[in-house]
Amino acid sequence: MTVLVLGTAAVLGSSVVAGVLFAVALSVLPAMIAMPPDRYVYTHRLIGRNWDPTMPILVLSSTTVCLVLAFLVPEGSRRLLYLLAAALLAAVSVVSHFCNVPINRRVKVLDPESMPADWSDPRPLWRRWHAARTVLSLLAALSTTVSLGLG
Repeated sequence: MTVLVLGTAAVLGSSVVAGVLFAVALSVLPAMIAMPPDRYVYTHRLIGRNWDPTMPILVLSSTTVCLVLAFLVPEGSRRLLYLLAAALLAAVSVVSHFCNVPINRRVKVLDPESMPADWSDPRPLWRRWHAARTVLSLLAALSTTVSLGLG
């Protein structure tokens, strides 16, 4: 029963992470790229307020659940899939923390009313790192779903 409950939590957590990142890639990011710099900075600051504290907790708790499951299920395909999901989610966290978050911090300190003349647009680089973590999260969701299905 514990494995079923935790497996369901792993699928739910990894799927929410993948869904959020996919939605940002599909809709939010293209809209922000289309904005003039000042509007982009303003919007970025508004959107980040709720994502920033929530997503790391969700990603890291899902990673932890997958690691616990890897040790609860018998050796074999399911264990490997949960370990893979944990590694993929950890990679999402690493990309977020070391690539996207530093860009976010640089954008948040900007004043949309007074953009620097030499402003370097971070959106193309942010998009590349976001695409990487989106793919990683989708693979993690697939891994948890397949593993749960094998049980």
